[in-house]
Amino acid sequence: QVELVESGGGSVQSGGSLTLSCAASEYTISMNCISWFRQTPGKEREGVATVYTMTGIPYYSDSVKGRFTISYDNDKNTAYLQMNDLKPEDTAEYICATDPRWGCLVCNDGVCDFAPEDDFGRWGQGTQVTVSS
Repeated sequence: QVELVESGGGSVQSGGSLTLSCAASEYTISMNCISWFRQTPGKEREGVATVYTMTGIPYYSDSVKGRFTISYDNDKNTAYLQMNDLKPEDTAEYICATDPRWGCLVCNDGVCDFAPEDDFGRWGQGTQVTVSS
């Protein structure tokens, strides 16, 4: 089974940058997309970004659009999340996920949102990002 390993988290000041990596142990057909989620204590897990592994097409939450860039390297089976202009509210544990039951996004009438976390079959262990003001 595919295993996901995140890395790249750390502590930065507001306005700083970090790049997270999500390395998959192998590529399988179930990895048609990879999503990044983030979670803070007491809050629901929030979808941040999704990338379709065959096309590289990205999708972002409104809260990170324009600041974060998601990409996928087919040769390395690794998804990246480049995070720029970080804000204190970006502080969270960042977790990548793949192997969705239906898809990484749920779309209705052209409006898309991240699929429920229960739809994802594989999760990494998470990496902490802390942004200080």
